[in-house]
Amino acid sequence: MAYKIKFGTDGWRAIIAKEYTVENVRRVADATARWMIKANRSKTAIIGFDCRFGGSMFMKATAEAFAQHGIKSIVSESFVSTPMVSLACNRLNAGMGIVITASHNPPDYNGFKIKDTYGGPATPQIVQEIEDMIPDQAPEIQQSYADLVKTGMVEFCEMEDMYYNHVQESFNMASLTDGSLNFAYDAMYGAGQDIMRRLMPEATFLHCEHNPGFDGQAPEPIHKNLTEFSQMIQLAEDIDSGLATDGDADRVGLYNREGKFVDSHHIILLLVSYLHKVKGLNGKVVKSFSCTSKIDKLCAHYGLECQTTKIGFKYICDIMVNEDVLIGGEESGGIAIKGHVPERDGIWIGLVIWEYMAKSGKSLDELIDEVYAIVGRFAVERYDLHLDEAKKQHIVAQCKARGYNAFGEHQVEQVEDIDGYKFHLSDDRWVMIRPSGTEPVLRVYAEAASSEDAFAILDATKATILA
Repeated sequence: MAYKIKFGTDGWRAIIAKEYTVENVRRVADATARWMIKANRSKTAIIGFDCRFGGSMFMKATAEAFAQHGIKSIVSESFVSTPMVSLACNRLNAGMGIVITASHNPPDYNGFKIKDTYGGPATPQIVQEIEDMIPDQAPEIQQSYADLVKTGMVEFCEMEDMYYNHVQESFNMASLTDGSLNFAYDAMYGAGQDIMRRLMPEATFLHCEHNPGFDGQAPEPIHKNLTEFSQMIQLAEDIDSGLATDGDADRVGLYNREGKFVDSHHIILLLVSYLHKVKGLNGKVVKSFSCTSKIDKLCAHYGLECQTTKIGFKYICDIMVNEDVLIGGEESGGIAIKGHVPERDGIWIGLVIWEYMAKSGKSLDELIDEVYAIVGRFAVERYDLHLDEAKKQHIVAQCKARGYNAFGEHQVEQVEDIDGYKFHLSDDRWVMIRPSGTEPVLRVYAEAASSEDAFAILDATKATILA
């Protein structure tokens, strides 16, 4: 039996040399190419790879599979971020875009993300159709990558230059580099390292070297993975804000001048304030199911429509492509805004927040306090529980059967099941249970007025479901 390739919330991810092999990459590429032909797409594909092991090799395997179907590949010779591939798709009107990346997953993973011509994730329907077309065996390759370069079936593109020029046209970079504010950047050894050196040459940099093993750590920009960055900011004392991005630079992590982590919930709220209140932009705000309910409250305050989707940026992107959307954001650090491609972009979002600081003359904490004055203080915390599959499925079945009426002293008042299970408690607090779509993990989230209260809810929930 051939290994069954399945796409998760954002592409196919698998362990390198185990399931993620040249042959299996060619299987996925073959299905993608055949779908492009069937859908009468342009016979041009953008292919990029990030800093992970084997990226260039897997890019070449993809291009070879595409050429079997007469599809020309436009590639980058060096690593690029996912947003760079998406921007190239949009600017070059490509039939499809591929990013060889496992994003924030551990270093032994690689992956295959599919981008559509508009410059964002392909819709769930398209991804499913491609998955259904994956053959059991990889096609025999007729022409090598080197031959394809000679015949023009592979063409090179400076995607980083395209992205750099787009940033220069969209931001007043002088206000961010004039020395009035000091910034720091942690690439987590990921694909944002080169472009940020070009954009912010005076910033303080960390983990901006090529290290395909990410020093043994998953390049996910959450606080537990960024303690060295946090401490660096604290010790420096003159850094006003720190930005971190994940392996393919589409997720954002942010720090204030004290080295305290500012999560995506707060970033989305800051973006609503800046883009609508300051810049006068309008549009729907779209958030994933695991985001804070304070976003709904701030949108109501400003008269903006707010919509909740299933988890996975592809659901948000689908709405962004078809409707007037101001901001689309996820709890996990993936955020997109009007004026850019409908794609998560950690660097872009970081620059917008820094621009807000520069224009307002206020610190991150002062800007967050302005939001708190409207919606109230809050914290959202998360546990990732690594459980065996049987236990994980038992907990999910209990959630589905409404088997949990309380978590410790916290009584359940209402349950939502848009994607996972959100148990609403008293005083605008909630706890949510959901299996990850990309990792063997059960995620548990909680929102409360403080981190202490949120962790207390998480602890009570963990004790209940593991009992």
